[in-house]
Amino acid sequence: MSMYFELAWRNMWRNWRRTSIALVAIILGLVLLLFMNAFIVGSDQAIFGNAVRLYGGNIQVHAPGFREKATRFPLTPLNNPDQVVEAAESHPHVLAAAKRISTAGFVSNREGAYPVSITGIEPTVEAPLSIQAENVTEGRFLAADEGDALFIGQGLADALDAKVGDRVTVTGRSKNETMRQRTMTIVGIYDLGMPDIEKGMAFITLPEAQSLYNLRDDATEVTMILQSIGQEKAVIASLAPQLPGAELDTWDDLRPEFRETMSTKAAFSSFFGIIVIMIASIGILNLMLMAVFERTREMGVLAALGLKGRQIMSLFLLEGTMIGLVGAIIGCLLGGLLVFWFSRVGIDFSFASGMGEITALMGDRLYPMLTLSDIITRGLLVVIIAALASLYPAWQASRKEPAESLHHV
Repeated sequence: MSMYFELAWRNMWRNWRRTSIALVAIILGLVLLLFMNAFIVGSDQAIFGNAVRLYGGNIQVHAPGFREKATRFPLTPLNNPDQVVEAAESHPHVLAAAKRISTAGFVSNREGAYPVSITGIEPTVEAPLSIQAENVTEGRFLAADEGDALFIGQGLADALDAKVGDRVTVTGRSKNETMRQRTMTIVGIYDLGMPDIEKGMAFITLPEAQSLYNLRDDATEVTMILQSIGQEKAVIASLAPQLPGAELDTWDDLRPEFRETMSTKAAFSSFFGIIVIMIASIGILNLMLMAVFERTREMGVLAALGLKGRQIMSLFLLEGTMIGLVGAIIGCLLGGLLVFWFSRVGIDFSFASGMGEITALMGDRLYPMLTLSDIITRGLLVVIIAALASLYPAWQASRKEPAESLHHV
């Protein structure tokens, strides 16, 4: 068997120009494939990570019956929210847990009344992880135990034609389904580049929400921020026995429309990945066919020396596989280094701001992400593709008659 490897290796470099062209095609295809994969993973992590911060944490804990009425923001107090927070903070994957009150209501002034989700938060807990607090453009974020203070998005500020310091009326549904209103001062405005979402969200402090909505010392939900996306199911399974009767949901369970949008994006990205693989496969197939047709006389000599058809086929198949292996090794090294560099410096994505909710959630700078297993998997895929692309030319080589091959010009 070692003889076949030695012959295949020598045959690779006898026509070094042809082999170099094949290697360049494989390396460029693999580098592009790795970078595209890293870009997709990085964008997904940025989008999902920012969506989690935007919509209130990886996991949300509510009182029983919330799921059925989730779209109406039911003001059902959560039993012992402090115990829920304590249990969440004891889990190693949980970065932070915070109590909230969320309800539907209106923010109005002389310009009109606009429907919003009004969320009472704990500013000291949420400020370090809040995407809204990170993108304050005017004024400041909410302060702890602050009364009649309102924090809104740029979209709502534009609709109200309001600025920091203006007084507006906040109306919301209380615990007993009656409407309660209070005049509040805008203390800060955030800008995420998503006017429609900004227009529908407003924040007040938790004590203010408890007072306004007749929920003294209560909370309607506890939100958890985890270390990374994808840990939700494991954390829920771990915490559920400690929180009997509570409903634990991931953010995408409560917002399935966003998951559907991301699934469409993933399908679109996969389509382009398949195209890249097909281009690389066709290139390898073409180069191996050329190699077979150029070496017809050589195949006749091999057959005349006693090599059987299957042995000739194995030789050409092994040669194609070795070309794929060398290309995969070099491509993985170059692609890995390229992704590593961009994962440190990032890719400026500010040009895409304002192009929609998905691009806005990516942020101004995108950091590609790739694991070692991803690199190895893509490298093995390229080797397999090279072997499969060499299969037909190798089969063609094994079918030629020695006499015919020796007389080939």
